[in-house]
Amino acid sequence: MAFVQLAEGELNYQLDGPADAPVLVLSNSLGTDLHMWDAQIPAFTEQFRVLRFDTRGHGKSLITPGPYSIEQLGQDVLALLDALHIERAHFCGLSMGGLIGQWLGVNAGQRLHKLVVCNTAAKIGDPSVWNPRIETVLRDGAAAMVALRDASIARWFTADFSEANPAAAKKITDMLAATSPEGYAANCAAVRDADFRDQLSSIKVPLLVIAGTEDAVTPPAGGHFIQEHVRGAEYAEFYAAHLSNVQAGAAFSDRVLAFLSAD
Repeated sequence: MAFVQLAEGELNYQLDGPADAPVLVLSNSLGTDLHMWDAQIPAFTEQFRVLRFDTRGHGKSLITPGPYSIEQLGQDVLALLDALHIERAHFCGLSMGGLIGQWLGVNAGQRLHKLVVCNTAAKIGDPSVWNPRIETVLRDGAAAMVALRDASIARWFTADFSEANPAAAKKITDMLAATSPEGYAANCAAVRDADFRDQLSSIKVPLLVIAGTEDAVTPPAGGHFIQEHVRGAEYAEFYAAHLSNVQAGAAFSDRVLAFLSAD
């Protein structure tokens, strides 16, 4: 366990892989922590120095009063890179992490080599989805997080995957129940308010967009939209619901590595 000191508190991070390898940053989804990427680490660390972190409001990182913004979360990433003296890195983010990746691509492309955004969209949902969830979580606290965990299994994984891999599904969904209600609600607001539909064309770094065929949270249409608005962007789709990195496993890892390693 390691921490970087930000102005308002500590950001939890973990480094794995060869010290002299290129850096790959992994950014978690809403309601998970850096361990959502555990399945990717053996493959990714063969080629990269992998930097994972708990997004503000999640895991062991700082929890500050909300609402948050994706810009604020993107600035946290830049502060982490600065603190670790990393000038440029590859970045791979899923869902909320994909929104952070879009913000970095638009506003800090000079800090990126290549960018991967997974199971995300330029705009995810609308206030009618997010505001009731924020109100419920702030009102009911830990009980609401447990209820969200129980409901998330069907959103995060297809039924056949969760039935065949109950331990893997439980490991991920338990992260949601353990998330701070205040931190979760503050991040819900960041996702609610993010909208990159008119800014995508300014992303100039090489981009791979990954979607899940069965993803009801961020359907493939959102991934296609991003690809169509970023010149030269690549697209991949796997049989998966919202957490394609967990459900598609090795196929997901192989596609990301092929993209990052290509000249």
